[in-house]
Amino acid sequence: MNSTAKAIPSPCLQAIKDLLGPQGYLESEADRAPFEVDFRGIHRGQSPLIALPQSTAEVVRLVRYCADHKIGIVPQGGNTSYCGGATPHPGNSEIVVSLRRMNRIRSVDALNDSLTADAGCVLETLQEAAAAANRLLPMSLGSEGSCTLGGIISTNAGGTAVLRYGMMRDLVLGLEVVLPDGRVLDQLRALRKDNTGYDVKQLFIGAEGTLGIVTAACIKLFPRPAGMATAMIALVSPAAALDLLAALKSGLGAAVTTFEILPRIALEFVCRHIDGTRDPFGAQFPWYVLAEISLPQADSDLAARFESVLADAIATGRAADAVTATSEAQREALWRLREAIPEAQRQEGAGLKHDISVEPQRLPQFIDEGRALLARIVPQARLVAYGHLGDGNLHFNLSPANAADHSLTAAADQARRAVHDLVAAYGGSISAEHGIGQVKVAELQRYEDPVALALMHSIKKTIDPLGIMNPGKVLEPGA
Repeated sequence: MNSTAKAIPSPCLQAIKDLLGPQGYLESEADRAPFEVDFRGIHRGQSPLIALPQSTAEVVRLVRYCADHKIGIVPQGGNTSYCGGATPHPGNSEIVVSLRRMNRIRSVDALNDSLTADAGCVLETLQEAAAAANRLLPMSLGSEGSCTLGGIISTNAGGTAVLRYGMMRDLVLGLEVVLPDGRVLDQLRALRKDNTGYDVKQLFIGAEGTLGIVTAACIKLFPRPAGMATAMIALVSPAAALDLLAALKSGLGAAVTTFEILPRIALEFVCRHIDGTRDPFGAQFPWYVLAEISLPQADSDLAARFESVLADAIATGRAADAVTATSEAQREALWRLREAIPEAQRQEGAGLKHDISVEPQRLPQFIDEGRALLARIVPQARLVAYGHLGDGNLHFNLSPANAADHSLTAAADQARRAVHDLVAAYGGSISAEHGIGQVKVAELQRYEDPVALALMHSIKKTIDPLGIMNPGKVLEPGA
């Protein structure tokens, strides 16, 4: 299956509509349009029909029919991919399958700290269900009001609490998956210990819908934090930020939940474009860290110990200043400065995004070397390097000099290759949390270990021999 495949014949479309029922599909041009373009408006495709199954049984019937007729299937969650991973190709050769009608929370088990739900459930809804049981679902993303359980599992989402709780792969206990031939993999169990052979469910976490459709999942919950403290800290450099992180871990241990870094330019972008935001400091500093600590049990000394570590960091020169949140409103204001960076950067013109990771201790050197490298390629562009410093993941982005400057667009391929070559030299990853989609297929082919790549192709050919699942995503077709 590939983007040159023929359009789906009308009799096949009618058969699909018949098996889904009148409420189970969308076909008008206006209704299809939101499903045919990616989140950033870069990738556009065509699908003659948007399938809206309401049960696993309906997904099974749909997949079996598509397998029998070699029709491409594009699973789609909340359609928030940055890599075009859920966008169909042009040509009306693929059916988009949205699970948004499969949105039932099946169970919440507070004793076992687990939640089981359909894949179409929105993350925010799952967070609220966990909170109602006095539990925490720690996965937190800027798109949590629209991204779905199946989507964040299929992309192995990261978010802001990876430092404490891990990525989505670490939160999944069990899965239900419809395979490309219509069989159902039923491993929807809430077991924490299960050594019965290969852990096959892991194949589908991060596979971006190329091996099957996740229809339900059982995920981990945690005790809700009884104590929490949040601060934004001003620093002179990323190296100083790592020193601060070490001090926080030494003084507070596992309570360190979030450690996000942002440069001065990112704060300026947010304060310039996002209503209701302001610089929390009276002076300007080169770098900032948003740090948050939390404990499941009440600890009256938690905030005091946090402030003590920060005060010591300022006294010893590891930090320049700090602002702590004394209310939930202040905490939300500080988080808004971090979460609004992508939105603010879009207002500065068409940028270039890199989602990279290297070992945290090497990030300061990587930032310096990357900045110098990009200054030679696109001297007018502005580097906006921010993100999850605690786990080594940076959004190493570029913004043009101004909205009228197109030099960055013209040099995008050269700049992207230079950054990714540098990442490879540092032993890092060219896709830390956003996935491969259709944007980085050639990049994966270039940088991945050949043995690992060969195994990926073998797995794909074994599970999806017809190549109908999300064709052309992650792996090069026919390779």
